[in-house]
Amino acid sequence: MRKLISWVEIPATDFERAVEFYRSVLKTDLQVIDCGFEKMACFPNGEGAISLTPGFNPGKDGALVSFNLEKDLDGAIKRVKENNGTIVQTKTKIEAEGRGYFALFIDSEGNKAGLYGDE
Repeated sequence: MRKLISWVEIPATDFERAVEFYRSVLKTDLQVIDCGFEKMACFPNGEGAISLTPGFNPGKDGALVSFNLEKDLDGAIKRVKENNGTIVQTKTKIEAEGRGYFALFIDSEGNKAGLYGDE
């Protein structure tokens, strides 16, 4: 089955801070691309990027992106806090059978995002 989401772009006002936040929380490398007035730090597998672009501003009430952490949801929640993010919905069981758990957080730039895991 093909993935449902083709690209996610998360706005940043402090690009380096945002890149470090997501590298630390997700424990993954991001490829940084500098296009002059625009910078992007791309997630693996072409899933999206952190973006510093004029007129593209962070906000907690915009689109909600959820990251799949499989068996490391608790670790990711801890890393959000350690990297000056804020947990706004603690780890919560999804009531549908076998669907796992989720949490919501505010990142270093003020965006709301989600974490999903099996346990």
